[in-house]
Amino acid sequence: MRFSGLDFTGPDEAVLCTWDGDVWRVGGIKGAGGPLAWRRIATGLFQPLGIKVIGGVIHVACRDRIARLVDIDGDGLTDRYETFNDDHQVTEHFHEFAMGLETDAAGNLYYAKSARHALPAVVPHHGTLLRVAADGSSTTIVANGFRAANGVCVEPDGTFWVTDQEGHWNPKNRINHVRPGGFYGNMFGWHDVTDSSDAAMDPPAFWITNAFDRSPAELLRVTSPRWDPITGGLLELSYGEGRVHLVLIEPVAGRPGLSQGGMVRLPIADLPTGVMRGRFDPVDGQLYACGLFAWAGNRTQPGGFFRIRRTAQPLLVPVGLHAAPGEITLTFAAPLDPATAGAPAAWRVRTWGLERSARYGSDHIDEVGREVTAVDVSSDGRRITLRVPELAATWCYALEWSVRSAAGEPVAGQLHGTLHAPGGAP
Repeated sequence: MRFSGLDFTGPDEAVLCTWDGDVWRVGGIKGAGGPLAWRRIATGLFQPLGIKVIGGVIHVACRDRIARLVDIDGDGLTDRYETFNDDHQVTEHFHEFAMGLETDAAGNLYYAKSARHALPAVVPHHGTLLRVAADGSSTTIVANGFRAANGVCVEPDGTFWVTDQEGHWNPKNRINHVRPGGFYGNMFGWHDVTDSSDAAMDPPAFWITNAFDRSPAELLRVTSPRWDPITGGLLELSYGEGRVHLVLIEPVAGRPGLSQGGMVRLPIADLPTGVMRGRFDPVDGQLYACGLFAWAGNRTQPGGFFRIRRTAQPLLVPVGLHAAPGEITLTFAAPLDPATAGAPAAWRVRTWGLERSARYGSDHIDEVGREVTAVDVSSDGRRITLRVPELAATWCYALEWSVRSAAGEPVAGQLHGTLHAPGGAP
């Protein structure tokens, strides 16, 4: 089944929707390898790509509406499909998916509406992040200029994390820290921006080349203390690669509201299908994720539902990132061996640019290696500062390493990110 959203309906039960229009309850999710109890409770919905339990009631984000599933007689099945909100502006174009469903502290609901593929928008919702009032009475455009924003992460400060996909006016995939009123670059979306220059758009926190993640899906915060040392961190779920990435973010000096950063792969085996949505269970503290194969992607099993546990093994990845002209500093979750980590030859840096245009995607422009001339290792072995004299503001950089942990284990990895210019420069 091609799962496109999940939430929890009890301490041992989840509810999942499928892109094909069904909703399933599944019990026994906390068991250690035992059989799950599946029951289809709704069907006939129009391409649902998000689901949220609000006040004990299942809400499903469909292409044409947000539906509430009402069980009148208590038998667990849906007796009435109520329309919570149907402001959705739907045309015949295949690409205008309604992605994700989340809420804020005030109870407002959020989802992202894709733009048309390679064609100008014809309705105001094309290429937007949308807010639905807590009572379902109205819909407001929060930000625009998206191409295919696959879900939304709602932050307490009134900002959002929204991914977007490579394509026309998107030279590569984007990880966006979205603020209300922002324009995020897709000239084919609905907006009033007439200037197509790069300076006229809100830049992403970072660009991701498709060799690293072919298609990013939803982002979510790590709410579980069992996932220490990344509790409170931000995860990216990869539809294209079937992976989970840790997103490392920092503010840009002298540019209020702008973030920059990059992401690294967590040490989790590739899942057999694209990962779309995930939630941390408040009872067992583990990550539950679901996904599908529906569009271009590298993981082609039709779908899957997964539980991802944090083990007792040390996490040998960076959990902090600071980048500035001439240097990159990584903070690792566990100490590294100072001899191997302190060798410049153990670290490799490449940078490149992109060309944003109406054409689909972009080649890497002026890709070049940047010499690491020195490495400083902190006394605890966790903070590594690379001296890279030729490193300047760049749309894209890749950092790779092959070192050892303080315990002698091999530690290899890579980080892809963006370095914005400090101050007011582009």
